[in-house]
Amino acid sequence: MVGTVSTYRSVIALTGPLLPLVSFLARLPVAMSQFGSFLLVAQTSGSLATAGIVGGALSTGQVLFGPVLGRLADRHGQRRVVLAAAAVNAAATAALVAGALTHLATLPLAAVGALTGASVPLIGPLARTRSVALARSAQADEGVTGAVHALEGTLDEVSFVFGPALVGLASLVAHPAFALAGAACLVAVFGSAFALHPTAAATAGSPARERRTGGRRRPPAVVHAVRGSLALQGVMFGACQAGITALTIRLGVPDQAAVVYAAMGIVSAAVGLALGALPARFGLRLRWRVATGAALVFSAPLLVTDGLWPLYAVVTVLGAAYAPHLITAFALTERAVEPARLATAMAFAASSLVAGQAVALVVAGRLAERYGPSGAFAVAVGAAALCLALALVTRVPAARTHGAPAGEPPAEPAGGPNGAPAGGSDAETVRQPDPDPAYAGR
Repeated sequence: MVGTVSTYRSVIALTGPLLPLVSFLARLPVAMSQFGSFLLVAQTSGSLATAGIVGGALSTGQVLFGPVLGRLADRHGQRRVVLAAAAVNAAATAALVAGALTHLATLPLAAVGALTGASVPLIGPLARTRSVALARSAQADEGVTGAVHALEGTLDEVSFVFGPALVGLASLVAHPAFALAGAACLVAVFGSAFALHPTAAATAGSPARERRTGGRRRPPAVVHAVRGSLALQGVMFGACQAGITALTIRLGVPDQAAVVYAAMGIVSAAVGLALGALPARFGLRLRWRVATGAALVFSAPLLVTDGLWPLYAVVTVLGAAYAPHLITAFALTERAVEPARLATAMAFAASSLVAGQAVALVVAGRLAERYGPSGAFAVAVGAAALCLALALVTRVPAARTHGAPAGEPPAEPAGGPNGAPAGGSDAETVRQPDPDPAYAGR
């Protein structure tokens, strides 16, 4: 326990105490906008179909343009990109509120929703990128870097619990428009504060000369596998949302759906924060397999769950598998991608999660209508099984697959040509001068 606290103190020493708070408040609008836009449009238009179209357009915009913003941040630095995105997103969110309240037609309202999604300033992925850059600059050990991922994952989880809760509270007390208006204010103020924080200098972007000489290399296969795993995690999120909603409606307590989902998120966040206490010998390959295996085992009881308290019990336990998988997936991405393209890779990873969730909400929602809650939960269990299969068959490098960061001694290749593994599923590709013991022999 003392060692874990000390590790997190090292993380705060790198970022400063203000950055995690600012980045958390800047993440809330992302969690609020999807749910808030659906409630607002459903209430003002009286049509769930219209609300679904606008919500789908918002998700599509985020999925398609998130990697674009990540690439711009890699090239030009986070400060300018986040400032511009926060300003556009605040204006687009305000326009969405105005359009819904004035009963704008579905097509133009969906276009505003798409712009809102496309301009999401990616605070979560960029905060990870920035904190990792700070850790590298300080030549922090792998325990601190792992704690960075655990802390960022926890902030994501907590934001996605409190965001919808704030929307629900605002809708109950007043109107969903107040929730989205608040989201616009949050992104304008705290998105800008995140951009202007002094630590943004750690992610100033890659000069054009450096990009030309560095060439364009394909990401390792593990990166694509991790994106697939995150998309399947998004499918689990969406399917669980649909199944929980369907079951609580069947039980006559629809208001409990948000509470059940929040309980899962709280447990997930707590376990994610505790992940920083794992000893270094538990490598990322092992963590990936354990987390996806746990998700499959813990989600299977959903297929036979038919009461409110059993639902609480199963979903709460299932939450314990979510954060470890997300944290491990982003950590694997960080290890496999060269620093100059890390923001792009993190944005792709986050977009994969959003895409999976959006698709699952549509598919699992229809299955829940036709076959009941178990139809939606079957999608979640199937996605968990595929996640585990990916974790089992994917070759995870035993060390970083990119060169050493600037200022560190160059890495020496081990294995086949161009740093390719010489053989075996865990053969090292490029080993740092001081290899991480979490990967030795894994």
